[in-house]
Amino acid sequence: MAKTLLLLRHAKSSWKDSGVDDHDRPLNERGKKAAPRMGRLLRDQGLIPDLVVASTAVRAQSTAFAVIDASGYGGPLRSARSLYLAPPSAYVDLARELDESVATVLMIGHNPGIENLLGELVGRPEAMPTAALAALSLPIEDWLDFDLGTAASLIGFWRPREIE
Repeated sequence: MAKTLLLLRHAKSSWKDSGVDDHDRPLNERGKKAAPRMGRLLRDQGLIPDLVVASTAVRAQSTAFAVIDASGYGGPLRSARSLYLAPPSAYVDLARELDESVATVLMIGHNPGIENLLGELVGRPEAMPTAALAALSLPIEDWLDFDLGTAASLIGFWRPREIE
């Protein structure tokens, strides 16, 4: 039985206040509209995860809360400092810690790491603008078998501007 990895780049953040630390930047108005749109997409596509894991950055946490509210996901939100501006290997390391009962996980993070991870798993570059969502099927039965060499199948890719 394959595992499903959902990768979501955080929604658009604000650069309005130059004195705010990068980790603490909030979503801007565009981001506040895009995040729930992606949550509704998860619901409509039948891609409600078993677990949501998000970077601790304010923009990633705000994206996670909006996605959770709009999707109907009823499980926990796991916050992971290790996903803040993380390389692809950090996503893999975190996934390898998941319980085998988790069939589908949604990871919310940042570029360039999340985009690089997607490219490595599907074998070609794929741009991940803010709030873009990639759904990957992994040919593994246990998260312990997941690594950067896992040949994933891209089963869906959505950008918020392409969704009504």
